Amino acid sequence: MKHINIKVRGKVQGVYFRMTTKAVADQVGAKGFVVNQSDGSVYIEAEGDSFALDSLLEFCNEGPERAQVDSVKVEEMVDIKGFKNFEILKRI
Repeated sequence: MKHINIKVRGKVQGVYFRMTTKAVADQVGAKGFVVNQSDGSVYIEAEGDSFALDSLLEFCNEGPERAQVDSVKVEEMVDIKGFKNFEILKRI
Protein backbone atom coordinates (compact mmCIF):
# COMPACT_ATOMS: atom_id res chain seq x y z
CA MET A 1 0.00 0.00 0.00
CA LYS A 2 1.28 3.44 -0.97
CA HIS A 3 0.01 6.99 -0.47
CA ILE A 4 0.48 9.67 -3.12
CA ASN A 5 -0.52 13.31 -3.45
CA ILE A 6 -1.26 14.52 -6.97
CA LYS A 7 -1.67 18.08 -8.26
CA VAL A 8 -3.13 18.42 -11.77
CA ARG A 9 -2.91 21.76 -13.59
CA GLY A 10 -4.52 22.91 -16.83
CA LYS A 11 -8.15 23.14 -17.87
CA VAL A 12 -9.23 20.71 -15.16
CA GLN A 13 -12.17 22.44 -13.49
CA GLY A 14 -15.66 22.49 -14.99
CA VAL A 15 -14.89 19.45 -17.16
CA TYR A 16 -16.06 16.65 -14.78
CA PHE A 17 -12.47 15.94 -13.69
CA ARG A 18 -13.43 15.15 -10.07
CA MET A 19 -16.34 12.92 -11.06
CA THR A 20 -14.33 10.88 -13.56
CA THR A 21 -11.38 10.66 -11.14
CA LYS A 22 -13.73 9.11 -8.58
CA ALA A 23 -15.08 6.67 -11.19
CA VAL A 24 -11.55 5.57 -12.12
CA ALA A 25 -10.48 5.33 -8.46
CA ASP A 26 -13.54 3.21 -7.61
CA GLN A 27 -12.89 0.97 -10.62
CA VAL A 28 -9.21 0.30 -9.74
CA GLY A 29 -9.66 0.20 -5.96
CA ALA A 30 -7.89 3.42 -4.95
CA LYS A 31 -9.04 5.19 -1.77
CA GLY A 32 -8.77 8.87 -0.90
CA PHE A 33 -10.26 12.12 -2.20
CA VAL A 34 -10.25 14.67 -5.02
CA VAL A 35 -10.91 18.40 -4.60
CA ASN A 36 -10.81 21.55 -6.75
CA GLN A 37 -8.30 24.15 -5.57
CA SER A 38 -8.78 27.93 -5.63
CA ASP A 39 -5.82 28.28 -8.05
CA GLY A 40 -7.73 26.30 -10.72
CA SER A 41 -5.91 23.01 -10.15
CA VAL A 42 -7.24 19.68 -8.90
CA TYR A 43 -5.68 18.05 -5.82
CA ILE A 44 -5.88 14.31 -5.15
CA GLU A 45 -4.73 12.18 -2.25
CA ALA A 46 -4.87 8.48 -3.02
CA GLU A 47 -3.87 5.20 -1.41
CA GLY A 48 -3.73 1.77 -2.92
CA ASP A 49 -1.53 -0.85 -4.50
CA SER A 50 0.83 -0.09 -7.39
CA PHE A 51 -1.75 -1.07 -10.03
CA ALA A 52 -4.44 1.22 -8.56
CA LEU A 53 -2.15 4.23 -8.22
CA ASP A 54 -0.47 3.74 -11.60
CA SER A 55 -3.90 3.49 -13.24
CA LEU A 56 -5.09 6.63 -11.45
CA LEU A 57 -1.95 8.52 -12.52
CA GLU A 58 -2.40 7.38 -16.10
CA PHE A 59 -5.92 8.85 -16.02
CA CYS A 60 -4.68 12.10 -14.44
CA ASN A 61 -2.25 12.63 -17.31
CA GLU A 62 -5.14 12.39 -19.81
CA GLY A 63 -8.15 13.63 -17.86
CA PRO A 64 -11.75 13.44 -19.08
CA GLU A 65 -12.68 14.32 -22.65
CA ARG A 66 -13.03 18.10 -22.21
CA ALA A 67 -9.98 18.56 -19.96
CA GLN A 68 -6.58 19.81 -21.05
CA VAL A 69 -3.88 18.60 -18.64
CA ASP A 70 -0.78 20.80 -18.61
CA SER A 71 1.10 19.18 -15.73
CA VAL A 72 0.80 16.45 -13.11
CA LYS A 73 2.97 16.61 -9.99
CA VAL A 74 3.18 13.51 -7.81
CA GLU A 75 4.54 13.27 -4.30
CA GLU A 76 4.89 9.88 -2.62
CA MET A 77 4.14 10.07 1.09
CA VAL A 78 5.40 7.89 3.94
CA ASP A 79 2.30 7.94 6.14
CA ILE A 80 -0.77 5.88 5.26
CA LYS A 81 -4.03 7.58 6.26
CA GLY A 82 -6.24 4.52 5.85
CA PHE A 83 -8.99 6.06 3.69
CA LYS A 84 -12.12 3.88 3.59
CA ASN A 85 -13.39 5.00 0.16
CA PHE A 86 -12.80 7.63 -2.54
CA GLU A 87 -14.67 10.90 -2.12
CA ILE A 88 -15.24 14.13 -4.01
CA LEU A 89 -14.71 17.01 -1.59
CA LYS A 90 -16.01 20.57 -1.93
CA ARG A 91 -12.98 21.93 -0.05
CA ILE A 92 -10.34 20.75 2.39
